[in-house]
Amino acid sequence: MTSIYLPLVRKKIRRNHFQLRLQRGQSSVEYVIVCSALAFALGVGMIDDNSVLWQLINAFKLAYQKFSFALSLPT
Repeated sequence: MTSIYLPLVRKKIRRNHFQLRLQRGQSSVEYVIVCSALAFALGVGMIDDNSVLWQLINAFKLAYQKFSFALSLPT
């Protein structure tokens, strides 16, 4: 009785494996799309110095300056 159902089970396993292989890179594609949309949204307003992206860049610069100053202090 089990030998009758064995080919059906193997066929179902192969089909599920093929579907999983198709979905394997889907999350990385979604990640790239979301990051690209975010970068575009932030980059659109880079015309003046008061844009969100320039504020973010200046905040990173200031944080790194403070970090490097703290590292340069004697112990």
